[in-house]
Amino acid sequence: MNLLRRTVTRRQGLSLSIAAAGLMLAGCSSENDALADQANAGDNKGYIAGDGSVTEWKKEEREAPVEFTGDLFDGGTLSASDLRGKPAMLNFWYAGCAPCRAEAPHLIELHDKFGKDIAFWGVNVRDEAGTAEAFERNFKIPYKSMKDASGKVLLALSKTVPAQAVPTTLLLDKEGRVAARVLGEIDSSIMKTMMQDLLSE
Repeated sequence: MNLLRRTVTRRQGLSLSIAAAGLMLAGCSSENDALADQANAGDNKGYIAGDGSVTEWKKEEREAPVEFTGDLFDGGTLSASDLRGKPAMLNFWYAGCAPCRAEAPHLIELHDKFGKDIAFWGVNVRDEAGTAEAFERNFKIPYKSMKDASGKVLLALSKTVPAQAVPTTLLLDKEGRVAARVLGEIDSSIMKTMMQDLLSE
């Protein structure tokens, strides 16, 4: 598949190849992979930090719409089919992830600008309700999150979202196809451009 790529590198030389085999906390695939090195470091930080690299898929080359069903912390449910009709953002996070905390204000800024035209959703890959809700109150997150400690949503999207690579942010087009992915903390200006491009399709 031919891809359009924009790369923001916060850690020069960090490889982005990582196996999406298994659920959260699954092992990585290569001894020479810098992400695998992080997983094997034994520092107990609990996440593998991407370097902010961005992958964009051309409109005509995007794969089939994603399929998933997730349980919301407020007791509701969300399925991929609910998102059809306008673009959507999915941000994979949890409260103890330092890059997730760092990018939270930028996600709020993006929601303020695009929230009427793009559906914003979080996918919390680890926390119980109390921890997740405390994070959302502290940062004043204006959109809801699915609870995914079981890895159900992550597994459904494992072709696109690497196991353990948190945060990861996906942009879906109005048909529910993955249009872009950021591994690691987002760059606000790049996300604005990609969202504007998605809305202009």
